[in-house]
Amino acid sequence: MKQNSAGIGFFGLAAMVVGTMIGGGAFNLPGAMAQGAGVGPVLIGWGITGVGMIMLALVFQFLANTRSELEGGIYAYAREGFGKFVGFNSGWGYWMSAWIGTVANITLIFSTLGYFFPVFSAEHRLFRLFASILLIWGLYWLISRGMREAAILNIVTTIAKLVPIFLFIVLVLFAFRVETFQVDVWGQTGFSWSEAFPQVKSTMLVTLWAFVGIEGAVVLSSRARHKQDVGRATVIGLIGTLLIYMMISIFSFGVMTQDQLASLQEPSMAYVLEAVVGPVGATLINLGLLVSLAGALLGWTILATEISYVASRDGVFPKVFKRINQNDTPVNALFITQAFTQVVTAIALYSEQTYLVLSSIAGIAALVPYLFSALFGWKEAKHAASKRMMVISGVASVYATWLLYASGLEYVLIAMILYAPGVFVFMLAEREQGRPYLNRVQSIVALLILLAATYGIYGLWTASISL
Repeated sequence: MKQNSAGIGFFGLAAMVVGTMIGGGAFNLPGAMAQGAGVGPVLIGWGITGVGMIMLALVFQFLANTRSELEGGIYAYAREGFGKFVGFNSGWGYWMSAWIGTVANITLIFSTLGYFFPVFSAEHRLFRLFASILLIWGLYWLISRGMREAAILNIVTTIAKLVPIFLFIVLVLFAFRVETFQVDVWGQTGFSWSEAFPQVKSTMLVTLWAFVGIEGAVVLSSRARHKQDVGRATVIGLIGTLLIYMMISIFSFGVMTQDQLASLQEPSMAYVLEAVVGPVGATLINLGLLVSLAGALLGWTILATEISYVASRDGVFPKVFKRINQNDTPVNALFITQAFTQVVTAIALYSEQTYLVLSSIAGIAALVPYLFSALFGWKEAKHAASKRMMVISGVASVYATWLLYASGLEYVLIAMILYAPGVFVFMLAEREQGRPYLNRVQSIVALLILLAATYGIYGLWTASISL
């Protein structure tokens, strides 16, 4: 296995996986789950999610071990398996997902700070905008000092965010009441698959965003100290995070009913613990959320920067993303990422878009890279004559396809609006490589993306699409 003595070790890679997955979404799981589903459908949803995500993690581990030369992870898998244009769209979608997710986390940071300081409340938009400038460009300065150093700092924030989460789990478990948990498990009419199925679907979008970040170690594979650590960090980080998520959401149903949980403000974890131990509980969780979001911002900015840099280095993204500074940080990729983050943050602060809407859009944008990674895993498993991995990759592919279906047409069309500008960015990159025109297959795919995006824009304009 290839080694990089100055690279990121196992704990740094595992912290990137856990730290990017456990962001603001974890602290809002009880309320977000309850808004669309009762206890029974939530349990089914977690069962589907657990199987699907574990299969996807095993695919990443398999590919990290067998195709360790493919750096950049999910972008490289799509490019190698299905061509340059698919690889570009996988990288573009992931890059967009990463910084839109960062915007979602910034909005939640301000909402949380508003709990302590009224100046951060929604009506003080100019102050929020100024604070976002300090935050976004403070991250730029920090990461520009070195990617490895930023990853080490991410370990610290990951450990810090887990402390209040574990305390929440313990306290809620002691307050757990079976009679509360059993209220309307399947609804007042009892179990009916026709009623349970839509509820299970509603949990999928919540769980999707909760696990975006599973690929964190894979994206940073080029900076790993030991290549074999990439796969191990992915699987171990995923299993640990899955157990944490399930305990947070399921135990909460033993403290409050579904209707009570669904009516909670963001972050709902704070108000669940407030019901158990009083206002000190909300204070504790809100402080933990701030630490968690700070770590998530750091992790997602690193991943967005790295994926665009690696794609540019391979000639798939424009050359402007490729420049690095004396600290081996892709400063142009970092600057462009932060510039887009700043613009969309400013728009979000002056609109009614919520954390859940932004995070859902980011989650859908990441689905295309997940699907093509799973499909490439199946191709590689077939080539290696590994029936076990063919089954695992097949299940992961079905799961990613199911997520696209469960997310709904509205969010898929919104995602296509995000992918549409990428067509022209890809054409620019191709022109830089001396290939000024798309080939026939690329042109057809590009046309389909642009048509879907046009329909999505029309739907938003006429209000026939509502998020």
